[in-house]
Amino acid sequence: MRLKRKIIKTAAALLSAAFLGLYGTAGYYSARLPDVITAERAEDIKIAGFPELSCCTDTEAAIPAAQTCSDTERVTLSLFGAIPVKNVEVHREEAPVFAVGGRPFGIKLLMEGVMVTGLGDIETSKDGCICPAKEAGIQKGDVIRRADGVELTSNDQLQELISSSCGKVIELSADRDGESFTAYLQPVMSRRSGGWKGGMWVRDSIAGIGTMTFFDKETGSFVGLGHPICDSDTGGIVPVHSGEAVPVDITEVKRGARGLPGELRGAFSKSGSFGILDRNKSSGIYGHLSPEALATISESCEEFTMARRQEVGTGAAEIYATVDGETPERYSAEIVSVDYGSVGTSKNMVIRITDERLIERTGGIVQGMSGSPVIQNGKLAGAVTHVFVADPTQGYGIFAENMAEGMK
Repeated sequence: MRLKRKIIKTAAALLSAAFLGLYGTAGYYSARLPDVITAERAEDIKIAGFPELSCCTDTEAAIPAAQTCSDTERVTLSLFGAIPVKNVEVHREEAPVFAVGGRPFGIKLLMEGVMVTGLGDIETSKDGCICPAKEAGIQKGDVIRRADGVELTSNDQLQELISSSCGKVIELSADRDGESFTAYLQPVMSRRSGGWKGGMWVRDSIAGIGTMTFFDKETGSFVGLGHPICDSDTGGIVPVHSGEAVPVDITEVKRGARGLPGELRGAFSKSGSFGILDRNKSSGIYGHLSPEALATISESCEEFTMARRQEVGTGAAEIYATVDGETPERYSAEIVSVDYGSVGTSKNMVIRITDERLIERTGGIVQGMSGSPVIQNGKLAGAVTHVFVADPTQGYGIFAENMAEGMK
């Protein structure tokens, strides 16, 4: 009798452990899988990094779609076809075809308003040192869009309004972390310069070099970088008023080394233009190629079907990058890891450069290579976005699917 009870207890403990193990397994996959997947057919879904998972569209096992749209349904991803691990929403859509870039371009941006990059005290004759901007509630990183109802387009414009204020309070309309607010700036007279000051430094434009990732040959829409352009002082995403993409000739490479990121250096074209830049998003900088640039670039660019995120896996890949002149070359690389569940980030995968030619020339990934297309299994998988300072042969990459979403 005792033996029987002992066997029952042991069996119960093993069964409980098995259930806990299955629960933990489901949690492991659930945290690493996206909530939404786009594919041409739900029944064809395979997660490249998790070949042990399969898609079940059986009506008894899957959760019916709440939507009435025929292009959307919910399905269950199961471990070995037997253990459900996550229900995901599937959008049925044909994968687009894009022309890959890999060529560098110069970025010239004018901001929407002006960005506050710093605050400073003003020495006055009566009140000692004071910072009017701080007193008004202005902080570093704020974007001031209007002053006394006038839309701001330059640093000089704001400084002129302050210097000619005669000490009159100026109403400022500004944004902070996506929220709008009003501040009232009381300029003060500087004892040293004898002029009216606001106690802040602002920036109205930004310039740099990036890499064009891909473009649509039919519409001319393109995207580059794979990450947003952020202000170097505040770290905030630069709001774009207008911008231009110009050709760049890479003239020098500052080679990267452990602890010292490298850099592509080049000269902006003084006459040519690729087109306009109109959106600065977390997934890259977006714009439209001019008809002339579209016709010229299209002749030398290959087209690839875009890989959906679930198709990207670890293993061999290639990147297209330009480290000399204006013409991109193919270099061997490896996708080391993939994070399918990451949303709203440009760090979806880790990429390692394996091509000795590129390592010899640049040390691996360098600044200016952001946006270099990543090709895997004959499809456009994503783009290089960041370099690891501790190991310049490696860096992060973004899914091409995330970048393409921003083009819609």
